[in-house]
Amino acid sequence: MNVRAFLPLFLVFSWLATACGGAPQTVEATGTPDPCAPENIKAEVEKIHRWMREFDDASVLAANTPRERLNPEIAALQAIRRSAEDQAVPVCLRDLKAYQINHMNTVIDTLIAFVGGTANQENMNQGIARARQLHDQYTLEMARLLGITVVANTPTP
Repeated sequence: MNVRAFLPLFLVFSWLATACGGAPQTVEATGTPDPCAPENIKAEVEKIHRWMREFDDASVLAANTPRERLNPEIAALQAIRRSAEDQAVPVCLRDLKAYQINHMNTVIDTLIAFVGGTANQENMNQGIARARQLHDQYTLEMARLLGITVVANTPTP
């Protein structure tokens, strides 16, 4: 057989294979980086934590505000909570966000019950304890995500 006869056939098949994607091609990674990758997780956690820091600051202010002037403080806490709720997060941070939102809701609900006079002292204490527990869970989850060891701050006798 003559090699010259196969050359045009080879070129046609070669062209068809490349046109149809049959030949291996090199593809450069141009997608967005994985937010859950170890090198990106800290920046992603900080996006969520900024709302918690702001909420914590507003909570301290609310806790030191007289009952009759708490409504604007509660509204500010609700606005922070809505911003935190609206923030999209990657799958790896869903638990962190859930602890955050549950904590915020508990603080707000407890303050509303206090302002409305619908909660007795036991209910108030339970709300405060639940809010602390959720904040602790949030802190532990954040530490886990960042690879940080949390040391309990217990008073010495």
